[in-house]
Amino acid sequence: MDAAAVTAITRIRARHDRRLLPPPAPLDMPIRQLNEVPHAGRRPVSPVAIGLRRALVLGGAVLLTGFATHEMSLVLGGHGSTALQAIMLLLFVLLFGWISLAFMSALAGFAVLMARHHSFTSHRQTAPLSERTALLMPIHNEDVAAVFGRLEAMVESLVGTRQDGTFDLFVLSDTTDSETWIAEQTALRALRARVAARTRLFYLRRPDNGGRKAGNVANWVRRFGAAYAHFVVLDADSVMDGRCLVALVTEIERRPDAGLIQTYPLTVGGHTLLARMQQFAGRVYGPVIAEGIAWWHGPEGNFWGHNAIIRTQAFAEAAGLPRLSGYGPFGGDILSHDFVEAALLRRHGWGVLMLPALAGSYEQGPPTMIELAARDRRWCQGNVQHAAVLPARGLHWMSRLHLLQGIGAYATAPLWLAFLALGGAISVQAHLSLPRYFPDGPSLFPNWPEVDPVRAMWMFAATMLLLLAPKLLGVISLLADRAARRASGGGARVIAGALLETLLAGLLAPVTMLSQARQVVEILLGRDAGWSAQARDCARVRWRLALRRYWTHTAIGLVAAGSASLSPALALWMAPILLGLVMAIPLVVLTGNPAIGTATRRLGLLLTPEEASPPRVLRRAMMLRDHYARDGTVDEAVGMLAADPHLLAMHRRLLPPRSETRAGKEHVALSNGLAKARGATTLQHALDLVTPHEKRVLLGDPAGLARLVTLARRTATPTRMLEDVAG
Repeated sequence: MDAAAVTAITRIRARHDRRLLPPPAPLDMPIRQLNEVPHAGRRPVSPVAIGLRRALVLGGAVLLTGFATHEMSLVLGGHGSTALQAIMLLLFVLLFGWISLAFMSALAGFAVLMARHHSFTSHRQTAPLSERTALLMPIHNEDVAAVFGRLEAMVESLVGTRQDGTFDLFVLSDTTDSETWIAEQTALRALRARVAARTRLFYLRRPDNGGRKAGNVANWVRRFGAAYAHFVVLDADSVMDGRCLVALVTEIERRPDAGLIQTYPLTVGGHTLLARMQQFAGRVYGPVIAEGIAWWHGPEGNFWGHNAIIRTQAFAEAAGLPRLSGYGPFGGDILSHDFVEAALLRRHGWGVLMLPALAGSYEQGPPTMIELAARDRRWCQGNVQHAAVLPARGLHWMSRLHLLQGIGAYATAPLWLAFLALGGAISVQAHLSLPRYFPDGPSLFPNWPEVDPVRAMWMFAATMLLLLAPKLLGVISLLADRAARRASGGGARVIAGALLETLLAGLLAPVTMLSQARQVVEILLGRDAGWSAQARDCARVRWRLALRRYWTHTAIGLVAAGSASLSPALALWMAPILLGLVMAIPLVVLTGNPAIGTATRRLGLLLTPEEASPPRVLRRAMMLRDHYARDGTVDEAVGMLAADPHLLAMHRRLLPPRSETRAGKEHVALSNGLAKARGATTLQHALDLVTPHEKRVLLGDPAGLARLVTLARRTATPTRMLEDVAG
């Protein structure tokens, strides 16, 4: 970019520096019904022999499942199967098919990685970008210091690329907590002061957060989408390197058939043992899995909801989500919107691709089993909803497969539970029942019991091999990458970390299985998960909390152990599962303890290159988070506004039109809140009278805001009792 262009961009930014929102640039985004058949008029370009790739992966999974089913039928008694054995065999087919597909996909990814010799590519030097891109950060009651620290780190990284002139950053707030809302504006003001000369930064808050994150992004598209060729959608815990962002824009400009390009975000920033396990698994095993699905999915890929670039026009024309008929948890807003948006983009002829080798995309995982279960509960409900999307007309068969896999990610939990329960019941029944050698009626030969313990042992070993193979392939691929191996502490520590992660993950698996099975039952009973902010950092898990949440897991484990003890062979086979359930409470406490996570790091276990030597953008995000946390104390919202005239003025400029706060429930809350505030004599009196919802609505209305600020200033300074702040 030459000096004249830089000067022009600087002048434009100077003119718009005081704007909190850019000029409107509306873009039509119609709601797309699931029963409509669009006329795409285009077809994304697929890699060479994509059909052969899919045949190898899917065909290999079918062959493995067929062979395993034959062997399992012999284990269960061949021609003499009972009804229980037939049901168990059916469950086995479903579950073995699931893990066979994952194995074949990982095997393909391993071959791709070995052919390339490393897991992540360096960023190519790119030509100047020609089109504008928006970075969207949707937030909902998040840790303000962490969010704005990440944003500033990304801005700095973009500036380092010298391509930052084509990027604008939008904070899209759906926050419902009044104090967090005002804290966001305080941090926004600080961030704008620090980056105003480099990147345009805007803030948009919706008083009505219908549609959740998907509705938030759609609202931005309809208001400002026409001004931007693409947008990058982030999550509240996302961090992306500037070079990665520039590379994404370059790729989507190079691929006019691409509607969405997804990165593979690495999990970082964890301190508990569980978080470090997730980081290790994502860094060591994840590339094998991601490369595999990218290899055979082609342009019919999937969307994970964040850290991806989207063509704005394609998204507007294809991805307007409908509301599902009925009530929650099955009806209403589509919760796991990303899978559906990818399917609708492909239905309109746009490619959905993944670039798993692109470095510089990061996210943060849940720190404890309790937070992991809470996230799973939301995802479970959203994925179960996909059953209503599956019959949609015009979907590509790969899109339907993605939806099925989303459902299966949680439906397999009760299936595994049923499979294990049936296996235990059959084993106990066989141990307690006397064999009948001679059937009723005439017979020349007795019925000898068919027992094949050797075949059963081989089937168990084969199942474990397929389950663990992606981990083994991931370890081999990382060990083959000299730089990554050294950055992870050396080959011996990588292997030791993999063994530790596999052991702990194996013990936690039955705990997660039981939790997910219960979640599926709750959803089928009509219980809605709601919408709460995810805790990304927390203190250690207390024993009392773990006991309250996981005592049922331990009780079920003890009962199952008592039943299994009737058959020594069954007890030995079920030991890992039973041990995980019985130890659920101490496992939850220990894996959620930051001190234990720190201890494993000191030993060099579960170490990843990004943890051992964090990239600059991650280091800056942590430093800036601490800076915002020190400078941005979160006090009572009205008091913060009343004490800072400049913050109050900015807040007023950010208020939405009155029409948005004078409709439906908001109108009722505003009327009630105004009546209570006008009858109050002090701010504290008013805050005691209004509900949190009414307070938020009052802060979003000029008249309500004026009354609350007047009360605050009267309380603080009696001589200002007659001051009118409505103007």
